Amino acid sequence: MNTTRPSRPKGKDSRNEARSFKKEGRASASSAKRPPQRKNAQPIGLPVRKAALQLLEAVLRQGLPLEQVIGRMTQGLKQNADRALVHALAAAVLRWCHDLDQLIDSATAKPLAPDVKARMVLRMALAQKLVLKQPAHVAIATVLPLVDGGPRRLVHGVYGSLDRREGVALPEYPTLPDETAYRWEKAWGEPMLAAASRALAEQPPVDLTLKNPEETAFWQEKLSGESLFLGHIRLPEGHPPIAELAGYQEGAWWVQDISASLAARLLGKGENRTILDLCAAPGGKTMQLASQGWQVTAVDIAAKRLTRLHDNLKRMGLSAEVVTADLADYTPKEAVDAILLDAPCSASGIFRRHPDVLYRVSSRIITDMAEQQKKLLHRASQWVKKGGKLVYAVCSLEPEEGEAVIRDFLAHHSDYRIDSLEKETLPAGLSPSEEGWLRILPENLAEKGGNDGFFIAYFTRYDEKEAK
Repeated sequence: MNTTRPSRPKGKDSRNEARSFKKEGRASASSAKRPPQRKNAQPIGLPVRKAALQLLEAVLRQGLPLEQVIGRMTQGLKQNADRALVHALAAAVLRWCHDLDQLIDSATAKPLAPDVKARMVLRMALAQKLVLKQPAHVAIATVLPLVDGGPRRLVHGVYGSLDRREGVALPEYPTLPDETAYRWEKAWGEPMLAAASRALAEQPPVDLTLKNPEETAFWQEKLSGESLFLGHIRLPEGHPPIAELAGYQEGAWWVQDISASLAARLLGKGENRTILDLCAAPGGKTMQLASQGWQVTAVDIAAKRLTRLHDNLKRMGLSAEVVTADLADYTPKEAVDAILLDAPCSASGIFRRHPDVLYRVSSRIITDMAEQQKKLLHRASQWVKKGGKLVYAVCSLEPEEGEAVIRDFLAHHSDYRIDSLEKETLPAGLSPSEEGWLRILPENLAEKGGNDGFFIAYFTRYDEKEAK
């Protein structure tokens, strides 16, 4: 990618995530003062690096979602700080993987295979030094045991060569993987690509959705946050842990990215009307709808994720009927006033928080997801009352999963029409398309800290004669 990147300081995540590593570096440097380790004891920090290596291999070699496997990879680590360190290191490698590889290849006579252990360990060592600002000697010392009995000399030699070279650094912003960059530039143009690269370098802010939007000013002051929209609070950098914040135990708010909050928020007051929240877990939209006065039935196939939804509803003092079911088999007892379908998707829009999607999502996956989305949208459309509302949403930046799905739906459902959104109802920086739907790109709220990528479309169901 040849995007020109303006000069700008490194992202906030690099500074925040580095703190634990700096402490660990000092501990390692003073280890000579400690009593000798037991014969079978592991070097300091090795369990963390082992877990990070396993996590990266699961993502980059097996194509598994990071959040799906991180619990299993870190279950042997007792300290929260160690588990956080695993995530920070894996995320640093995934954010900067292309650029780390460029450095590695510049120091080898022949390029290493993409999935060999030596390359993966070198990525970790360089990420620790260049992204997380760990001392150079600690960055390599903590990963060399991972290649004992293997390419230790190669890893040490390549790292040493780069460490001695002057001017070795990463670019101001990460380079997106080639396939991702090609898709997004083709769909949205180079400005979007540059915005995505900038977003990838920064730690995303934490957004809250308020149970009572009328209390926005109160919670904005109480939490020292910023509000971009009625009922929304963006927390400041360096805020305390979520569970320690005012309002958490009282059930005054929950964590939810501003983009994800719009689909339910714009449906307005429910006034005891019925709504199906399909693919509902982990439940942010369910809580929004319940707090807006809708009679909600939340449906999802994942029983474990619905347990979290139950817990959140209890904390918030809200109620909803929760159903564990596969939408392919589920049928409601009767038609409802509205349906919100937050369809399964590639999730490429949440790359800021989950950089693994940049490497897992392929054209084949996007095509498969789009076909599934068309089927689910068709099925859901049959359960809406005449005059009722249907909302389709995906956290995807792929037009095949957004605009193309809606065009196909309208071509086959003459009883539905798009409800055009009004710009005045959206946060400043967001605008509906000419067709009436909402496409949210990385650059839309960049000056305010950014946003996830999203697509949302609203429909009203009519009698076929009325629709025509």
